[in-house]
Amino acid sequence: MKILVFSDSHGNSSEMRHAIRSNKDADVVMFCGDGHHDLIEMQQDFPDKAYFAVKGNCDWYCDFALVQTVTLCGKKILLTHGHAHSVKEGLTRLVCFAHQEQADILLFGHTHQQMTTADGRMLIMNPGSVGFHEEYGVITIDEATGKITAVEYPHNQYGPVVIS
Repeated sequence: MKILVFSDSHGNSSEMRHAIRSNKDADVVMFCGDGHHDLIEMQQDFPDKAYFAVKGNCDWYCDFALVQTVTLCGKKILLTHGHAHSVKEGLTRLVCFAHQEQADILLFGHTHQQMTTADGRMLIMNPGSVGFHEEYGVITIDEATGKITAVEYPHNQYGPVVIS
């Protein structure tokens, strides 16, 4: 399964649209908030994808949840924007929360800084800002083995993060 991960489009949906077109084999789009109208556009333009999204601190008048958990291919994914967990001050609160929720994958935004790492057997990804920096993430889950591979676009300075 291939998952596209976006955050912080802030009204600039063109790169999100380009990334979805470039990754036609992606099954799922996950949006970490701040641009819910952009996500609604994507749902209309690409109705063949499954969409999961949360509300960001700039998503006024949006009825998305602040946190959402989804299980795909046997992996529990925790999706949030991050502002409610003070991610600009550090990741400790959010990572502890994700471990409490027994998440296999933690996705968040808010900082506009791309970051992909692992904490034990949990993948942690901030895809960066698709609206300001044209950044996003791609996660693949091997349905047979459960192996998770995450890659940042366009930079991917440190190579893919793999959790077996």
